[in-house]
Amino acid sequence: MPTALQLADGDPALVHAVRRSRQMLHRQALLAAGASMVPIPGLDWAVDAALLSKLIPQVTATFGLAPEQLDRLNPSQREQVQKAVTMVGSVLIGKLITRELVVSAAAKVGMRMTAKQAAKYVPLAGQAVAALMGYTAIRFLGEEHLKDCVRVARSAQLKLQA
Repeated sequence: MPTALQLADGDPALVHAVRRSRQMLHRQALLAAGASMVPIPGLDWAVDAALLSKLIPQVTATFGLAPEQLDRLNPSQREQVQKAVTMVGSVLIGKLITRELVVSAAAKVGMRMTAKQAAKYVPLAGQAVAALMGYTAIRFLGEEHLKDCVRVARSAQLKLQA
């Protein structure tokens, strides 16, 4: 499966957007890892949902695909983007991010999240495993959304500023 950088196919503006988004993604995933280490039931789930509801719109906006950015496009460009979103199958691009959307996205990594809950109650090693799983879960969801944004931007032939 190609990475987001490979999907950008050398387009300087897309490569820049991917790198910038990955920096945001890394910071948010580190915060999720920290929250996963705290042995308070449900805290990490709440933090993960909050981080994703902040991260996804930021990544989407980096690619010019936020709802308010799409509203500024001419009708034919907006139609191209909507077709590309449908083709890619993303439920997060061009939408107002709600709790329900974040929960549906998190369902993709549900087993990891459940294992993370159980692992954090084992002293030290379990907390380290929970932190690693928290980091990878957020990283995975963010990376998948990032790939979707690249695919839509390329399909719709959006011109990003480098």
